Amino acid sequence: QVQLAESGGGLVQPGASLRLSCARSGRSLNTYTMAWFRQTPGKEREFVAAFRWPGGSSYRDSMRGRFSLSTDNAKKTLFLQMNTLQPEDTAVYYCATASGRLITSRLSDSNAYEYWGQGTQVTVSS
Repeated sequence: QVQLAESGGGLVQPGASLRLSCARSGRSLNTYTMAWFRQTPGKEREFVAAFRWPGGSSYRDSMRGRFSLSTDNAKKTLFLQMNTLQPEDTAVYYCATASGRLITSRLSDSNAYEYWGQGTQVTVSS
């Protein structure tokens, strides 16, 4: 019913920037939530940021300021701008979506999302 197309990952030097994108297609809704998570081998999936259509951003505190969200509403696309990347940012980044506007306390819960992308690899190394 819903598909997520992710892009933008790659291999970069420390201090560089990347912009990830996630486009939602399939069932059309007026209100929904999209989010970014990341995961490294041996660690739990970690919430990064989320956007609730038609408006509203949320960030993990440790990522606020360095990471930021933007949208292309016509294309139903969520962007994650990542600046001053560091080796510890290396991970597989996943896009996820849920119907409706999730309450704030549920945004960081991976179980709240019913659709997931395949992930895009971000590697930060010198």
